Amino acid sequence: MKTVALLSGGKDSVYNLLHCVANGHEPVAVASLGPPAGKDELDSFMYQTVGHSGLATIAQALDLPFFSRAIKGTAVNVGGEYGTREGKEKGKQKENDGDETEDLYELLKEVKEAMPLVQGVSVGAILSNYQRVRVEHVCARLGLTPLAYLWERSQPELLREMVEAGMESVLVKVAGAGLQVEHLGKSLKDMEPTLHRLNKRYELHVCGEGGEYETFTLDCPLFKRHVNLIPSTSCANG
Repeated sequence: MKTVALLSGGKDSVYNLLHCVANGHEPVAVASLGPPAGKDELDSFMYQTVGHSGLATIAQALDLPFFSRAIKGTAVNVGGEYGTREGKEKGKQKENDGDETEDLYELLKEVKEAMPLVQGVSVGAILSNYQRVRVEHVCARLGLTPLAYLWERSQPELLREMVEAGMESVLVKVAGAGLQVEHLGKSLKDMEPTLHRLNKRYELHVCGEGGEYETFTLDCPLFKRHVNLIPSTSCANG
């Protein structure tokens, strides 16, 4: 089916798109949510926003049209469920006004209006039920099918597969025990032994599912051209 790639720029969302193609789906657009103008990153339950400024470049590397929208909402509804996932609710929902999930609804609604043949949404969720139920809810309201091939996969296996698949993703944020500023800019391949060591020592999630690190993807088998990372200074918070 024709599919929109919901990308953050990180390894998971890009690798899931590889699985979509392997399973016969056709990527026709890239969609992404980022912080409002003037902000580099948001503290969001739902979205990875670090590296958001490079998403248009990834869309160019994929030769796909790019849809983007600023995140206006916050985490208003933080429960384990978000409406229903059967598509009974249509359109906007007053009880969830101001929730950041509704920004995803508006983004995918825009994509569907511009490209009516889109049926699937590529989603890189691995372990977060919070993300999964909200994406499923939004997709149901819009008549779209979420495609989450990484869901609940073994993280060590996924990390190994990503490296073997030729994914060139580099760390752009570190927040986990044992991860240091000097690890920024390192590739998954370079970091794999360190991540396994920190997993044994601190129970760090090797795919960063506990927020230990974020990545940005510079190349993968689907890219028509390599994405170049502009050198920048590191920033420490807290």
